[in-house]
Formats: sequence, C-alpha cells, structure tokens
Amino acid sequence: MTAAVPVPARHQDPPRADTSTGHRLAWVLALSAFIYASYRAYYALGGTAGMFGEPVSDAEFRAINAVGAAIILVAAILPPVAVRTRLRRALPALGWLAAVGCCTHALVNITLRVFSLTGVHPTVLPSDVWRSYDRHASDLQDLLLNEPWFLAEGLLWAALGLVFVAASRRRAWVLSAAAACLALSVVGVLSGLDVIGSFRVG
Repeated sequence: MTAAVPVPARHQDPPRADTSTGHRLAWVLALSAFIYASYRAYYALGGTAGMFGEPVSDAEFRAINAVGAAIILVAAILPPVAVRTRLRRALPALGWLAAVGCCTHALVNITLRVFSLTGVHPTVLPSDVWRSYDRHASDLQDLLLNEPWFLAEGLLWAALGLVFVAASRRRAWVLSAAAACLALSVVGVLSGLDVIGSFRVG
C-alpha cells in the first residue's frame, strides 16, 4: 500500500486591477484629448473663430498650435495603448505625473485669471507672440475653456492611475499627488503674481 502524496496548494495569483474600468477611463481620456487636440489643430490650420487678439506672426502662431495639437494627440493615444500592453505597469507613475501636471496647470491659471478679471493682477501675454489682444476675452477663454479641460484631464489621469495602484498604496499615492499639486500651485501663483521668480505653467 503506497502512501498518499500531498498535492501542493495551487499558487494563487495576486488580484488584478479592474481592467474594464481602466479601459473605459482610457477611452474617455482619449476622446477628451482628441477633442482638445482638434481645437488646437483648428488654429494650426488657420482658423480664426474665437481669436482674442492679433498674433505677431500668423505662421508662428499656427506652428505653436500645431505642436500643441501633436503633443495632445500623443496624449490621446497613450491611455488606450497603455492599458493593453506592458505599459500598464507604468500607469501608476504616468497617472501621478499627468494628474499633478494637469491639475497644477489648471489651479495656477484659474487663480491667476480670476485675479486678472477682478483687477488684482492683470494677465500679460507674451509680447513675442501677441501684437495686441483683448485681455478680458483672453481671461474668459482660458477660465471657461482651457483650464477646465486641464483640470478634467488631470482628474481622469488620477482615476486611471489609481486603478492600477495596489490597494495598500492608494492612500499614499493620493496624498502625495495632492501635496505635490498644492506645493506647485502655491509656487506657480506666487510666481504669476511676481512675488517670487519666474515659474511658468503653460
């Protein structure tokens, strides 16, 4: 009679992130970025609707918007590609960086535009880009269109990054991102108000 040989317990894989949620967020990010890239591409192709001033050089203005549109298109392609490839391992870091960068951009510029609209510290656009401009229209366009997009994009990247962060690390991930946003936003606003040296955000 032979002795029974114990069967080793089957190795249990660690729980996987909810990839279906990640996929949905990735496509929402892609659509959001594609829409904003199309807006920049419109000006790159010579569109003039919504212009709040006269550029120093039409060609340079189109080139600036073409570069912006290209960068944002890359940002549109990245999330759906990342969640389907090994790049998803980098999504916690990518999400953290994109969330901090986009949210800081929005918080700094929303604050400065509000100060400009209320007359506390008028916005001054680069003289090498704009020959003349309507400051009030510029403030409103940035406050109502550009910065809400950056804020939404940052929050979406945060949500996507969190999907792929281990549950035990999510609290530290969120707190570190919030602390970075707060610190960078304070520096950006103080710089924009000329309290400290130059620190340009967008």
